[in-house]
Amino acid sequence: MGHAGMAATAVRYLRSVGARTTTAPVEALPRPQLRAVGDDERAPLDRNEFRRVLGNFATGVTVITSPPHEDGGPGEDGGPAGFACQSFASLSLDPPLVSFMVARTSTTWPRIARAGVFCVNILGADQGDLCRGFAVSGADKFAGVVYDAAPVSGSPRLAGAPAWVDCTIQAVHPGGDHLIVVGRVDALGATRDDADPLLFHRGTFGRFTR
Repeated sequence: MGHAGMAATAVRYLRSVGARTTTAPVEALPRPQLRAVGDDERAPLDRNEFRRVLGNFATGVTVITSPPHEDGGPGEDGGPAGFACQSFASLSLDPPLVSFMVARTSTTWPRIARAGVFCVNILGADQGDLCRGFAVSGADKFAGVVYDAAPVSGSPRLAGAPAWVDCTIQAVHPGGDHLIVVGRVDALGATRDDADPLLFHRGTFGRFTR
């Protein structure tokens, strides 16, 4: 029995015993207020120590891209958007969801948010220079970069990337000084199954050794 069937059964039972029932809509609770963490709520952690310790966790490296959007913001060139990202992760198999984190101060994120879609380009071990180009703020990140359009979103799919994941933004959650972006996977593919991944560890790029 589904939720609707169980609800109907419960209503019939309450009526049979003389309980008062109503079909009037229930007023929703107010949404919680989101706010920044106060100084007195922060744990006594040194920022540099935090980075040093967490740097021991090796991650893969991606470039998140999105297509041009006709309603671009002030100062935007109308081209595609993209940034280097090491916080990408698989989130759910059913439904297929992925996630990544982006700093609230990112100037690229508002462009991706306006587009509403993105493509995750999973980089190979030989693409460190490509990653560095997308990690620079304020530059033309796509200058000289070869790409085509991902099949559903039209986001740039970078040439030579071993794998790509084409997504629609499903949800965005606050996470301190970052945002947690959840994407619904619309299409994906692997073009270089034998490629070694580009890894990031303790502030430097590396590669997986078999």
